[in-house]
Amino acid sequence: MSKSDTGRRLPPFGMKDKVGYMFGDFGNDFTFILSSSFMLLFYTNVMGIDPGVVGVLMMAARFVDAFTDVTMGQIVDRSKPTKDGKFRPWIKRMCGPVAIASFLIYQSEFAGMPMAFKIVWMVVTYILWGSIFYTSINIPYGSMASAISADPGDRAELSTWRTIGATLAGMCIGVGTPLVAYVTVTTASGDETSVLSGPRMTIIAAVFGVCAIICYLLCFKLTTERVEVPQNNTKLDIGAMLKSLVTNRALLGIIAAAILLLLGMLGMQGMASYIFPTYYRLPAAQSAASLAGSVAMLAICAPFAAKLAKKFGKKELSIVSCAFGAVVYVVCLIVRPANAYVYVAFYTLAYIGLGFFNTVIWAMITDVIDDAEVKNGVREDGTIYSVYSFARKVGQALSSGMVGGLLSMIGYNENVPKDPSAYPEVLSGMFNLSCIIPAVGLALVAVALIFIYPLDKKTVEANNAVLAKKQGK
Repeated sequence: MSKSDTGRRLPPFGMKDKVGYMFGDFGNDFTFILSSSFMLLFYTNVMGIDPGVVGVLMMAARFVDAFTDVTMGQIVDRSKPTKDGKFRPWIKRMCGPVAIASFLIYQSEFAGMPMAFKIVWMVVTYILWGSIFYTSINIPYGSMASAISADPGDRAELSTWRTIGATLAGMCIGVGTPLVAYVTVTTASGDETSVLSGPRMTIIAAVFGVCAIICYLLCFKLTTERVEVPQNNTKLDIGAMLKSLVTNRALLGIIAAAILLLLGMLGMQGMASYIFPTYYRLPAAQSAASLAGSVAMLAICAPFAAKLAKKFGKKELSIVSCAFGAVVYVVCLIVRPANAYVYVAFYTLAYIGLGFFNTVIWAMITDVIDDAEVKNGVREDGTIYSVYSFARKVGQALSSGMVGGLLSMIGYNENVPKDPSAYPEVLSGMFNLSCIIPAVGLALVAVALIFIYPLDKKTVEANNAVLAKKQGK
């Protein structure tokens, strides 16, 4: 048993914390992955809104996060610790609202309403979910890692288990949703094709909302905050705070890499929702791709990421793995496989590449927080994490906007999935986008880590030594 600064006897860090932290991101991604993988498709194919319009509106909504994310970070940093800790109480408070807001996004009964109503409904519910409730639970959850343990090795394990949670959620959503959400219809030319069912998506959103609440409550129950993070009572100087953030090269580097990762990864997942049911006319292959990617993450990335990062460095591992993923998609673009399951193989190899970076990125955030404390003498977990969280949402929105805009440019509309053979040029463009988007995104991640992000293995170890000395260890 260890003892907190308040004298409370606490259990040592262990598997219970790792499993609990895993459930936190499991809960997060029941709504986040559903949004990134199916919201654009839902509003184009079910609600009948132009994909370019949906993408622009999703990007515009993220500007709200510039205020709500940083505000929530400040609220967390300035909140007083309770008997349950400083961060955990927020998970319990906000799990219900975030699940309800996600469910409201997918209301297919409004498909027959006027276009203006549908657009307003989408914007309002999307902001309510992403900018307010998801922010109010995700920022405390992400900041909590540094309070669960001060040990860098423990934090790396929490990062790995967080990724396992996200992978399991991705498996549930990516594998299960395509098998349930589509119905088979006959096209004008007499062929059979699969289209997204609005009523089924509404039910799926409700089920995933309940699952999210259960996972959040398990996270609250199983984790323990051991490191006392005191209330920040310093006078808020917005100018000084912004100056500190924009001059933090490590933060800027991880933000750039995270945005580019999400552009590549979510663009890859988003295009899968169009490629498999429309280009290959095989929704089951989308489930197979999600399953294969998830299994690869659990069997390859999760067990080896922490070990490889410890030996070579998190930055170094991420550069090589993302470059590998980019090369895989360049080869896929050249080969242009006619068989859906050959495409699944390329998808899986690329997913392994991005998976190593995606597994260690949460530990890299704690490295950034530590680096800022070493340089500035002040620990601001909530503020730094909130800025990073905002950047991830920007990446998510840019991905949706990019995919929606590019699909609109190649002539995609709600009639394409109903009779794909009538639109050969659109199908060809869809395939090109499905390879080019992740190839460019992952290549640029490697470039950002090389030239902007400064925390290599040697620097991280030096920072850990400084902080250990400061804490009297």
